[in-house]
Amino acid sequence: MNWKTDYRSFYYEGAAEPPDLSLLTNETALLSIDVQNTYLTPSDDPLERARWAPFHKRMHEIVIPKTAELQKCFRQHTMDVLHARIACLLENGKDRSLSQKKPGWNYLLLPKDREDAQIVTELAPLEGEIVVTKTTDSALTGTNLRLVLHNMGIKNVVLTGIFTDQCISSTVRSLADESFNVILVEDCCAAGTDELHTKELEILNMIYCHVISSGELLSLMDI
Repeated sequence: MNWKTDYRSFYYEGAAEPPDLSLLTNETALLSIDVQNTYLTPSDDPLERARWAPFHKRMHEIVIPKTAELQKCFRQHTMDVLHARIACLLENGKDRSLSQKKPGWNYLLLPKDREDAQIVTELAPLEGEIVVTKTTDSALTGTNLRLVLHNMGIKNVVLTGIFTDQCISSTVRSLADESFNVILVEDCCAAGTDELHTKELEILNMIYCHVISSGELLSLMDI
């Protein structure tokens, strides 16, 4: 992969290559979005289990291991590792946003203390790491994360998690609108299908974020 030329949308087909990234360790944080037990538990329905099998395979073989590697590297260099998850504060979910109350796949009732609302063990926060709980797609809209990042002096947010075309996309756009420099790690994200994942990367790349692989990120940051 070459992050300077790949994942180009119609709007950026002939655009010049972006300049090299400057990601100072004290100004750069890693944020993982919504990698929770509810999304990694296979369905009891054989048809649904088969339909989601490619997603689960990508998560277990690529996204979770690559994200865990990034988290380890950031921690070793005393860089901030943050986490966001979907969960409601009330057992009946009355505090959820409308998008999570609508019928269909996106309907979510995840009380904050329930097991299916927890972040998967492989990517679980360490003691002292910031975790924000949201009932919105964007990790900024329904939390104090915007203020926290500004107070910490963070200018660059490295983003990982799920789903590329939903909560990742919303968070990328919100961060960009707040003038954060967003780096989206393509092999540390997933959507329901690879097609949705790739298309959303093309839509977001170069205008709202820079799409990059985990290997390229570690190489250019020298961590």
